[in-house]
Amino acid sequence: MDELIIRPATNQDRERVVRLVSDVLTEHGLKLNLEETDADLANIEASYMHDGGVFEVLEDADGKLVGTAGLFPLDAETCELRKMYFVPGIRGRGLGRRMLERMLAHAREAGFRRMTLETASVLQTAIRLYQSVGFKPVATPHLSARCDQSYALDLLEAE
Repeated sequence: MDELIIRPATNQDRERVVRLVSDVLTEHGLKLNLEETDADLANIEASYMHDGGVFEVLEDADGKLVGTAGLFPLDAETCELRKMYFVPGIRGRGLGRRMLERMLAHAREAGFRRMTLETASVLQTAIRLYQSVGFKPVATPHLSARCDQSYALDLLEAE
């Protein structure tokens, strides 16, 4: 698994993306919800590839999907980091930081000023990563059903 390929996702990746996201959520005692929280996976291209959004997948040399990360436009100035998940076998290799940095770069290139994210307190490693690049806890009027924390990063201050 030395060589990893990062590429834009397409709707042809949908089934594999849903399986990976579901597996990682289940590992942490969380549930996939394709009707609400994860409805954006029904049509990855329409959900993400508009108004500066992006959704990328990581594949190993054999073409196995091992990670995902998405940047979802909320409005002209704000985007949301979504679906950043990795299979257990590739964790601890700095790929989370690498993908987060890619998403931050995409957001800045697209002209976003702020990035938000929602997460669950059980995902401590991810939360430490977000905080390490400057994400701060924020109050959010409505969180996704499985999330209990929300963070934001001012992309202009964090450069």
